Amino acid sequence: MPSDKRARQRAAREIRLAQEAQAKKRRKQIRNAIVVAVIAGVVILIVFLTSSNNPKNNAATTTTTAPTTTTTTAPTTTTTTVAGSSSTTVPPTIAAIPAADLSPAGTAGKAPTIVVPPGSPPTQLESADLITGTGPAAKTGDALTVQYVLATYSSRKTVQSSWTSQPFTFTLGQGVIRGWDEGVVGMKVGGRRELVIPPSLGYGSTAQGAGIAANDTLVFIIDLVKIG
Repeated sequence: MPSDKRARQRAAREIRLAQEAQAKKRRKQIRNAIVVAVIAGVVILIVFLTSSNNPKNNAATTTTTAPTTTTTTAPTTTTTTVAGSSSTTVPPTIAAIPAADLSPAGTAGKAPTIVVPPGSPPTQLESADLITGTGPAAKTGDALTVQYVLATYSSRKTVQSSWTSQPFTFTLGQGVIRGWDEGVVGMKVGGRRELVIPPSLGYGSTAQGAGIAANDTLVFIIDLVKIG
C-alpha cells in the first residue's frame, strides 16, 4: 500500500509539472504574440509617417479643381431681302435696314435715288443690299473702286455724289470712316448696298461742310465697281 501511495503522489506531481510547463509555454506564446503585434504597429506607424512627409506622395494626393468652362452663344445674323435682289446676310454687329426705310434698288450702272427715312435716325449701323454683285467678296485691305451717293438726316437730301464726277478709290479699312470699314466688307463687284451710319461711325461731332452737320447720321448708297 505505501508503494501505491507513493506512485499516486509521483503521478500527481508529474501532472502538476506538466500543467505548469504548459502554462509557462502559453505565457511565452502570449508574450511573443504581444511583441510581434507591437513591432508590427511600430512598423506601420513609421511607414505612415514617412508617406505623410513625402512630397511626391503629397503631390500625388493633391486635388486639382478643373476650371469652369463658360459657353457663349454667338449672336445670330439678320437677313434682308430687297425686291430684285437675292438675300443678304448682315453681320451680327450690323442691323438690317427695315424694308419700309429702303431706298429704291434702281438700275446697275446708273446713279441711284436715295431716300432718307422719316423719323429719328437709328443708333447703330444698318445695311441692306439693293443689288447683289458677283465674284469674290471685298475684305479689309482690298483696294476698291466705288460709286456712291450720300444723303444726311440733317438735310434730308443728297449732299454728295461721285456719279457727277468720277469713281472713288480707297483701301478698305484705311482712312475713310468706320461705317465704311464695317459696312462695305462682303460686297461683290456689281453690287449696290445702302448703309445708314450713326455719328459714332461717321464724322462724329465735327461738321463736314454744307449738308453734313455735327453728329449727323449718314445715308450712303455704294456701288462696287472694282476690287484691286
